[in-house]
Amino acid sequence: MEITAESVWNNCLNFIKDNIQPQAYKTWFEPIQAVKLSGNALSIQVPSKFFYEWLEEHYVKILKVALTKELGKDAKLVYVIRMENTYGNKQPFTEKIPSANRTAVKSQEVDVPFNNKSPELKNPFIIPGIRNVKIESQLNPSYTFENFLEGDSNRLARNAGIAVANKPGGTSFNPLLIFGGVGLGKTHLAHAIGVDIKDKYPEKTVLYISAEKFTQQYIDSVKKNNRNDFIHFYQIIDVLIIDDVQFLSGKTGTQDVFFHIFNHLHQNGKQVVLTSDKAPVDMQDIEQRLLSRFKWGLSAELQTPDFETRVSILKNKLYRDGVEMPDDIVEYVAKHIKTNVRELEGAIISLIAQSSFNKKEITLNLAKDIVDKFVKNTKREVSIDYIQKVVSDYFQMDVSTLQSKTRKRHIVQARQLAMFFAKKYTKASLASIGSQIGQRDHATVLHACKTVDNLSSTDKQFRKYVEDLAKKLSL
Repeated sequence: MEITAESVWNNCLNFIKDNIQPQAYKTWFEPIQAVKLSGNALSIQVPSKFFYEWLEEHYVKILKVALTKELGKDAKLVYVIRMENTYGNKQPFTEKIPSANRTAVKSQEVDVPFNNKSPELKNPFIIPGIRNVKIESQLNPSYTFENFLEGDSNRLARNAGIAVANKPGGTSFNPLLIFGGVGLGKTHLAHAIGVDIKDKYPEKTVLYISAEKFTQQYIDSVKKNNRNDFIHFYQIIDVLIIDDVQFLSGKTGTQDVFFHIFNHLHQNGKQVVLTSDKAPVDMQDIEQRLLSRFKWGLSAELQTPDFETRVSILKNKLYRDGVEMPDDIVEYVAKHIKTNVRELEGAIISLIAQSSFNKKEITLNLAKDIVDKFVKNTKREVSIDYIQKVVSDYFQMDVSTLQSKTRKRHIVQARQLAMFFAKKYTKASLASIGSQIGQRDHATVLHACKTVDNLSSTDKQFRKYVEDLAKKLSL
């Protein structure tokens, strides 16, 4: 039987497969192709320079043993590295390139005699915890579904998260976008999904990362001229969780690279989970092609918890910490801190700390003191109705005139200012603001906000309107 590059490499693969973890084999050896055999030198094609470096750093010993068994002690390995100019929708880790197409791909050969010492190489991406083939998930194990209490305000998001954790990449919730205001549990739920997946599917590669850190890694990869390596790294993730995706606003290069990573993961049945402080319809300066992909799956909102849910959250927190507290005090805290779960738990922690440090009994008066500090230090939210009234009074017109369809310049500007301040001082969506200010759509509100920004920087009189109204509305 004729000895060919394919037969030698297949024998090597059979040996390697028996000696390493299945996931590692799938990730790092299945994509390799045997190219040619020349005497005792076997040439293999790998998808990127990063791929070659990883093999050399982590698998040089097993490669040497396998190839020596096949070609003797003078065996040599030659890497043929694909040098792609574009990445498009290619799938460099899974795609077998037909030999007829190989001429279209530039390549670089690296001759590696096995007596070389394995080079000391570092992963090009600053992700703490990458050791060997195992990629640390960066998940916080204390964020679980068990301590994310269900209520009317979060039922859809929580149940969608559980469905995704049970069958990552296998539900219609891909991507799953969790959005809502500050302190409502977006990050907690994102971690809980990842933690549950790692528990159920330990072989899956899960990675949690903030959009800010993702952007920084991308910038670093461009500086170091290894953008393709950055892309390839993210394409091997099974479950990618990106927190605060609205941070990508205005960052065209990062959006572009994320678009291609997202496409690859989605096409290959991998799961993407995103969190944002805005619904897709309200995101500014995000490319339409990316927004359309955010809408492919499910966008689930985390709303402000109702009173019963707030009480349950506090009682659960106290139970976990082994602390007892009278119901009337728990209910007082829940009644007065309404918009932010983080502040809710913070108030209880402060209450317990004050009690233990100062050896005071936990009383209703102590609770009032603590709550007053929290409420005072939190910027109080004004209503859209109140904003319309203040703006109308300032311009000496009725609210009905402000909301009317007239195109008179001074009325249009007053309406635009009301929309601008509604966006600034409330957590309402653009669609909700438009609906309440004269039945406009979200695009009108977006245009109003941009107009106010532009006029503020170019028109002295208009800037005075903005400053006067800001003083009247700040509480």
